[in-house]
Amino acid sequence: MNPLWLSVLLHLFIGWRIAPQLPGTLAPLAFGALLLLSALLSPAAFMGRRARDRRVADRWSWAGMLALGLFSMLIVLTLLRELLLLALLPFDLPPLAAPSALAVPALALLGTLLGLLNARRTAGVRRVDVPIAGLPPALQGFRIAQISDVHVGPTVKAGYVQAIVDRVNRLQADAVAITGDLVDGRVADLQQDVAPLAGLRSRHGSFFVTGNHEYYSGALEWMALLRRLGLKVLNNEHVLIEHEGAQLVMAGVADYSAHHFEPSHRSDPRAALAGAPATAGLRVLLAHQPRSAEAAAEAGFDVQLSGHTHGGQFWPWNLFVPLQQPFTAGLHRLRSLWVYTSRGTGYWGPPLRLGAPSEISLLRFVAA
Repeated sequence: MNPLWLSVLLHLFIGWRIAPQLPGTLAPLAFGALLLLSALLSPAAFMGRRARDRRVADRWSWAGMLALGLFSMLIVLTLLRELLLLALLPFDLPPLAAPSALAVPALALLGTLLGLLNARRTAGVRRVDVPIAGLPPALQGFRIAQISDVHVGPTVKAGYVQAIVDRVNRLQADAVAITGDLVDGRVADLQQDVAPLAGLRSRHGSFFVTGNHEYYSGALEWMALLRRLGLKVLNNEHVLIEHEGAQLVMAGVADYSAHHFEPSHRSDPRAALAGAPATAGLRVLLAHQPRSAEAAAEAGFDVQLSGHTHGGQFWPWNLFVPLQQPFTAGLHRLRSLWVYTSRGTGYWGPPLRLGAPSEISLLRFVAA
């Protein structure tokens, strides 16, 4: 079915199940107007980008994404209400149809507002210790600040990026890792918005790997621009970091799905580690998707840093992440490999975050 018609039918379903149960005449009319606005604006989340004037396109995208987020809340709450009313049918309880109908728009509007505030705030720092067996004393306390899934695009601009850069710089990390999905758009439209990344500061520099969204947006152009900004782009390769007399391998692979867009970019953790000294005290892989972990473990890495999942971003979509990825968020163990999955530093699509706050991850390696 055409997505536009599906959206119309779902809006009509919400109106049919909720509006008649609202009190008085003003409340149903107001709710109907809200649904009509949502139905009209939601397509702009995707079609608004076609406007020639970028400022106009961004305004349409903003309006459409907010409407899409509100619609998501409304449909989920409406379906939950249906299940609740069905479950309560066998019980002799006071009528709940009217109060539950009133709760749907109230909770949807409240959830959209709270989600917007959470999405637009600068990501907080999440500090995680990663225990490594046999870690050389020189690498004890080595810290990597991880940024992931910023999604610079219609609603994420230079000011948002600059605030992230400022917070990362205050951490004074040993290295910075950007694990993909940095952008949602072309270089020509967004190069000024990613420019603040040139100001990232750490002892050993900043490293970047592609995510799937880079390949939707012209990955080769973005890789070239990020190199000009001073980031080290790792495409199935590694660099050797000398730190206090010890060696750390910082490797990176192209996105798990990269070969569908650039055949030469097939993700290959083994190739990324090729030629690295066996005596290196720590082997770290940057890989956008957690499902790279199986190949990373086989290749011999100690740690993999990933993103992609956004931690689900907002309920109930976090429940569906395990259908595609082995890990949703946080630190996990796969045999001898530690996998850390960031919830993301920005957001994608509707500017909403509920139950999955954005983060700047600060990974500190300690002796097991």
